[in-house]
Amino acid sequence: MNSIAKIPIFSALNEIDIESYSRRCTWRSYDENELVIDYEEDSRDVRFIISGKVRIILRIATGKEVILTEMKDGDFFGEIAAIDGDGRSANVTALSKSQMCIMPQSVFMELIEAKPDFNRAVMSTLARKVRELNLRLSEHCFLQTKHRLYTELLRLSKPRLGHDGQRSISPPPTQKDLAARIGTRREVVSREVANLKRAGIVDKTTGALVLCDLPKLNAMITAGWEEAN
Repeated sequence: MNSIAKIPIFSALNEIDIESYSRRCTWRSYDENELVIDYEEDSRDVRFIISGKVRIILRIATGKEVILTEMKDGDFFGEIAAIDGDGRSANVTALSKSQMCIMPQSVFMELIEAKPDFNRAVMSTLARKVRELNLRLSEHCFLQTKHRLYTELLRLSKPRLGHDGQRSISPPPTQKDLAARIGTRREVVSREVANLKRAGIVDKTTGALVLCDLPKLNAMITAGWEEAN
C-alpha cells in the first residue's frame, strides 16, 4: 500500500495514524510537462510530492507568466486553497515524471486540528514561503532588472564540485525562464548575461551555467541594494 510515511512532514505521526491517513489519500503519477493544477481551479486538495519536480507559475489574463518557485520530492502545495477555501492561486506543472500523494481538504484540515506537531510543521512551511515571497517582492520593488537577474542566478546556483569559490546552475536555465522569474523580457536577460560573460563573471560549459567570480557578483548585488536606498 502507498504510504505517507515517505513524506517528511508526516514523520511525527505514529504507525497507526500513518496507515489510517494513507488509506484516505489517493496517489497519482504525472508525465513531464503535464498540468497538475490550474490557476483558479475549483479544487481544494493538498498534493505531496513523492518523487519528481514541479514548477509554480502565476499567469495573468494577458498571457504573461511569472515563475514563483519550483518544488521537488518532500515538498507540498495546495495548502492555501485547503485552508481558506478559495480558488487556486497559481498554476502547477510537472517538470519531470512525478508521483504525488493527493490528500482531500477534509483530511488535511482534520490533521491540522488533531495533530499539533503536523500543525506546527505546516505553519513553519507557510512562514518560510511568506518570507521567500517577501524577499522576491522587495527585489521587484527596489532592484533594477539587472540586479534582480544577478540575485536570481545566485539563488538558483549550487556549489560547483571540484571548483572552490564557484557555483553552477545545471541544467542551465533558458533565457525565457530567467525572464519569467524576474519579470522582464528575454531580450533583456540575453543582453545582461552577455555582459556578465564579457566581464568573466559567468561562463557556459557543457550542461551548466557557471558563476565564476562570486565576489564580483555579490558586490554588484550589494551595489544594487545601495542604489535602491
